Amino acid sequence: MKFSVPRIRMQLRASTALIAALLVPAAVAATPAPLDHCKGLQPHNVTVDCVLYRGRHAVRVRSLPSADAAYDAQKSGTGGGIVLLTGSSFHNGTIDVDVAGKPQANAPALARGFVGIAFRVPPGASRYDYVYIRPANGRADDQERRNHSTQYASFPDNEWLKLRTESPGKYESYTDLIPGEWTHLKIEVNGVKMRLYVNGARNQRYW
Repeated sequence: MKFSVPRIRMQLRASTALIAALLVPAAVAATPAPLDHCKGLQPHNVTVDCVLYRGRHAVRVRSLPSADAAYDAQKSGTGGGIVLLTGSSFHNGTIDVDVAGKPQANAPALARGFVGIAFRVPPGASRYDYVYIRPANGRADDQERRNHSTQYASFPDNEWLKLRTESPGKYESYTDLIPGEWTHLKIEVNGVKMRLYVNGARNQRYW
């Protein structure tokens, strides 16, 4: 398998995401691609800067107010920001990444601190699959909200709102999350199947 790295996706409004140490295995051994600098990153509707967060070098991704306003104006559940990691390609394989997400200080009450990974992204990012977590949902008092802690979706044809409406509960799952804490995501992709592991535990299988 060709060495490959996925795109970093930051979805929805008024959130801050931090991403550290990204790994994607080749056919036999994993090849690391540490995200300790901002070179080779192409932000779209987000800002990107390199920071030291909880003792680790990380890339911080924050949504733009203008992008948030455009997103809020439509009700389809599509859109959001994305960061492209240039010079990469990915189809099948395993993605290992540490992420941390939390609502920004000025975020509305509905903000969930979204952070996730997009993969199978063509040039121009016209379509892609992605999986993300909603850290503010992990320990919410409401059980239904906790059940929406993780999400698989596909841009632009099968975004989260369409999947939730047409297949309730199938593409979302509960997992224990704490806003701002480092969370390890492992994503296994093979053909039309995907498995997500959060901090070592398997959450869902998508197909």
